[in-house]
Order: sequence, then C-alpha cells, then structure tokens
Amino acid sequence: MNFSKQLIKWYLENKRELPWRNTTNPYLIWLSEIMLQQTRVAQGLPYYLAFTNAFPTVFDLANANEEKVLKLWQGLGYYSRARNLHLTAQIIVHKFGGVFPNNYNDLLELKGIGEYTAAAIASFSFQEPVPVVDGNVFRVLARVFGIESDISLSKTKNEFSQLAFQLMPTKQPDLFNQAIMEFGALQCVPKNPNCQECIFKQSCFALQKKQIEKLPVKLKKIKIVKRYFNYIIYSDSAQNTLVKKRTERGIWHNLYEFPLIETQKNENVEAIKVNLNIKNTIVSITELTHHEIIHKLSHQHLNIKFWRVTVNGALQDGISVKKMVTLPFPIVLFNFIEKEWNVL
Repeated sequence: MNFSKQLIKWYLENKRELPWRNTTNPYLIWLSEIMLQQTRVAQGLPYYLAFTNAFPTVFDLANANEEKVLKLWQGLGYYSRARNLHLTAQIIVHKFGGVFPNNYNDLLELKGIGEYTAAAIASFSFQEPVPVVDGNVFRVLARVFGIESDISLSKTKNEFSQLAFQLMPTKQPDLFNQAIMEFGALQCVPKNPNCQECIFKQSCFALQKKQIEKLPVKLKKIKIVKRYFNYIIYSDSAQNTLVKKRTERGIWHNLYEFPLIETQKNENVEAIKVNLNIKNTIVSITELTHHEIIHKLSHQHLNIKFWRVTVNGALQDGISVKKMVTLPFPIVLFNFIEKEWNVL
C-alpha cells in the first residue's frame, strides 16, 4: 500500500476546517499547538479565537500582563503552558525581534516547545520534513503496522519517529503530519473505531489480528495522589472576602485561590475551626459543599470542600466580588464563584 498517498487523499476529503490550518504564520501555529496539548479541538477552539483576538501578534502576547494571559487561559488546564507561552513570546520578541526560528533544532531551544511542537511548527510553517509524534500518531502507526513496543518508554518514540519519517513525502511534510493526526482524531480513535469504513481495513495489522483494543501498548501506570483541599470563604460586614496568589511551585502556579487548609483526609467543622488563621472574631462556620467535589488532574485527585466563615468587622486585604472575578482562578474555583455569587 502507499500509506502516505492514501492518508493525504483521505485528509483532503475529510479534514475539519480549522483556522490554524489556513496559515503558515508560526505564531498562530505555535499558539494552536500549545493549546491543543491534552485538549480536544472543540474545547480549545474558543480559547484560540479569544487569544488571537486579544493577542493577534507575538508582540501583543509578549507585552501582555501575565494575569490577563492566565485569565484568558482559565479552564484550559495545564497552566504552565500559558506561563511558558507568555515567557517564550517575550524571548522571541526581545531576542529574535519577533521572528520565529525557522527550523526544528532552533525551535527546540525555546522554553515550552518540545519535540512535538517544534516538529509541528517546522513542518507547517517552514516545510521542514520532520515528523510529529503524538498520541494520535502512536495509535495509527501501532495499529496499521503492528508495532507492539511500549509507548511509555522514551526509546519507543524514536522508533515511531523513524517510521513516520520513512513514510513522509519530503515535499509534503505539512500535509502528511496534519493528515496522520487528523486520521487519529477522527477515524482511528482510541475506543470503538469504525474499522469497516477505514481506508486501511485491508492492510491494518491490528484489524486483521483483532488487536485494535490492545494497540498501542502502554504499560506504565500513572500514580495518582489524593489530596484534600479545604477552601475558606471569608465574608465580612462589607461582603468582602480573601484571595491570594498561589506562588509556590506545583499545580495552579500564579493563579488565585481562597485561603487553603490542606488536610490528610476529609475533616469536620471542628478540625477546620482549629486551623483558621484570622484576627477577626468568627461569627459562624458553614460547610458549603454538601457533596464531595473531586477535581481530577493528570497525577492528582483533589477532594475539595468549601467553608464559609463569617467574621465581624472588616477583613484586612479584603476584596470585593467585582474585583475578584477579574482574577485568574483554577476552573474548579471559578465554577464555585459563578454559582455562589451568581456571576455570569
């Protein structure tokens, strides 16, 4: 079979019309690729449109306030992507005069740009024949060609990259890379793909050997850590509350949150009261979550409770709801804010 020829033909007939596919501008391609990491197109597209409207050029992004960048990113998750995006935009502007490096190796030197993103920009913007290898590519190649190597191992990525490079038509690297990713996203999906409508049904190893659900092979299991977050929603006589920026490294760096008491397990009101750190006289403590909220991150499951603590007098550094909603929060907290204060 002529894998690349069939694949590109399928792509041209079935591709989704997406704004970043109608440009060779490396800034716009970079932006889309960073946003779509760990994110479905349907979720990422509104963010892409909002970002390109707010920051139409790399200069606009570089000159933006970080809080504005994080606010626009709110809800996309993996917030280090947004911080790296902002920092790298500044590097491109101040070090390279706003001009992106035009090759894979130089792109790799930029913060937040890994092998996959560098390959995407290099091939889509500069026609460099370098393959992209993401989850979709792993799945398509593993199934069609019967590759049983464990994709959780770093050496396996090189094996897939070499095969993709061999299959890639050197004069159409952009089309090939777009096509194989789109094929994995629309046709060769992780669960229950419609193999009878597949262009490779006659030659697909996994279909012939009934191994569709077994390929690609991924043996390494992610260890999930459980954490217990108790957020304190202070309320004073002026209906102000307290928030703080999360400056420590780890999840949600530089996003805002309510005062937090992290515990080893779900705790009752008495345990929370003992750990409160406030000078005002406490009037009442009420649990606002009547059912457990579990917020799942890639390596952590957060068990979250919200507690309203009403106090006498004015809170030192208290903030109004109007001001609070302009700040960037983790989406699980902003969803609570929208519900609790009827903010739209």
